[in-house]
Amino acid sequence: MSGSGKGILKGLGITLKHFIETYTVDRKEGKNRYFTEEGILSRRTPDTKGVFTVQYPEEKAPLPEAFRYIPFLVYDVGEDGNRDIRCTSCGICAKVCPPQCIWITRRTDEETGKPMKEPSQFMIDVDICMNCGLCAEYCPFEAIRMDHDYEIANVDRMKHHIFDLEKLLKPASYYKAIRPVQVEREEAEKREKEAKKEAARAAAAAAKAKKDAENNS
Repeated sequence: MSGSGKGILKGLGITLKHFIETYTVDRKEGKNRYFTEEGILSRRTPDTKGVFTVQYPEEKAPLPEAFRYIPFLVYDVGEDGNRDIRCTSCGICAKVCPPQCIWITRRTDEETGKPMKEPSQFMIDVDICMNCGLCAEYCPFEAIRMDHDYEIANVDRMKHHIFDLEKLLKPASYYKAIRPVQVEREEAEKREKEAKKEAARAAAAAAKAKKDAENNS
């Protein structure tokens, strides 16, 4: 038998081995290997026995927190219950976007005609977006973040794949739910910066008080 024939038989043998082990392991460990996050994770380890593939869409592999897909816009809920959109329509995200898939129109005051710090239109062509995350990285207001929702396939590109402002907006609670570690890190950085500012203000006030005391002595 030729070397290629032996290789085919060896490959078929591995497939048959996993096929048989699937039933033996299922009888031993039960059906909790399926449709649970723990079971899916155990089947993805190098030493797993039997079936190891994830039966999508009935099963879905758990996503790591750092997974990134289409960007979304974050809004906070104010005390009055209204949405407080973080985006100021500064345009930085559109400038740094490599495929240039972001379009922003700034809202203007109807009475004065002056530009306001919020968008009237914000659109992303998700078929062009390369999911690089630069828009989220460069946003100075933590207004745009990368999503985990990757199931966006549709049959009408122009109707469903040009995300507008309403489709992009998601609450800060959603952002905290999909990226808890990142949110905690960002809040820790804010606390550290605020502590440094407070220390600087206290040092400046102490220096001023000392100078005033010396001048009055």
